[in-house]
Amino acid sequence: MCTQAIAVLSSRYNFTTSLADTLLNADSSSNMDQSGSKAQCARRLRAALASAEPPLRTISEAESARRPAPGKWSPRQVIGHLVDSASNNHQRFVRAMWQDELVFPGYDQERWVEVQRYQDASWRELLDLWVAFNRHIATVMSLIPDDVRSRVHANHNLDEIAMRPPDSPEQATLDYFMADYVDHLEHHVRQILGDGWTVAE
Repeated sequence: MCTQAIAVLSSRYNFTTSLADTLLNADSSSNMDQSGSKAQCARRLRAALASAEPPLRTISEAESARRPAPGKWSPRQVIGHLVDSASNNHQRFVRAMWQDELVFPGYDQERWVEVQRYQDASWRELLDLWVAFNRHIATVMSLIPDDVRSRVHANHNLDEIAMRPPDSPEQATLDYFMADYVDHLEHHVRQILGDGWTVAE
């Protein structure tokens, strides 16, 4: 499955041969997911999905459409926003594997939720999409070579697109950005499930 994903990404995003070979070699490594730092973000993301999916699926269609307060997103809209986050950040993580900078376009989050009418969508279908998309993103995260993940970028706009902007220039790495993505996902899941929700490691 990972090999097929790399082939698709290679053809779609015009990977160089050397980068595709690097990813294929990483995919064939038997200890990739056990290497302390390389797959940390991927493990965190998978753990968050495993902990969030069961309680989210106990929410009924009617409950998923209820807004907690005027002007606040319903659970459907929160998950829809997380689908949009996955969509935007997936391509950012992929492009970061060959870009020399961490500069990416932002998006109007409120408008994306509005125009896609997540409030009228099926709760079950939204959950299916969100879970599947993030499982794939976890795979992408685990395929990123260590030197790419930890490279410090002088040119970036993480202060604009990350939930928590870096505190220092040394934090401007793809690893920081991916960890911020997981933090963002967990933050919004807690908006639905409450502050008592925790991730089982």
